[in-house]
Amino acid sequence: MANVAVYNMEGKEVGTIDLSDAVFGVEVNEHLVHMAVVQQLANKRQGTQKAKTRSEVSGGGRKPWRQKGTGHARQGSTRAPQWTGGGVVFAPVPRDYSFKLNKKEKRAALKSALTSRVQENKLIVVDELKFDEIKTKNFKQVMDNLKVVKGLVVINENDKNVVMSAKNLAKVNTTLTSTLNVYDIMKAGTVVLTKDAVKTIEEVYA
Repeated sequence: MANVAVYNMEGKEVGTIDLSDAVFGVEVNEHLVHMAVVQQLANKRQGTQKAKTRSEVSGGGRKPWRQKGTGHARQGSTRAPQWTGGGVVFAPVPRDYSFKLNKKEKRAALKSALTSRVQENKLIVVDELKFDEIKTKNFKQVMDNLKVVKGLVVINENDKNVVMSAKNLAKVNTTLTSTLNVYDIMKAGTVVLTKDAVKTIEEVYA
């Protein structure tokens, strides 16, 4: 069972917390982590790329010249792919790039991602994140205190003051425990969890 320090908003150590091995101490499955990231990126794709095949390009209904005797190569349409203004060979059409991972794979991938952050000492636990007002300066000060330049802050409840205060920081993102995903974890340099968030994640994924 991993034991990590708990910090306050001033960056001072105020205690320790035991992280469950069932979530933060599993064997890292790099393949599942990779698949989870690929799935999320694939599911974001619009898939609206479109080009016209020769059957969709306007014109070209008449044979441009007779079959024999002109000295030209035989042609059946001016909209064949080799002609300027012709159709595209194997033209892309709108498609759905998304694919599914089953629930066990998703859970295993998330646990692996969290475990990798613990192993790399890139997981920080804070006792709480509370702000009296929406102010980017205050949030940045907390990140500076924790020595976080690029990170993902995971909170348990949608606290507007926390979320809005972090919104203007280009390298810091916030997410809820209910929307936590592998891509955001792996993209972040450091994962910052509140104690409540740790408890919720362990309850859901243990």
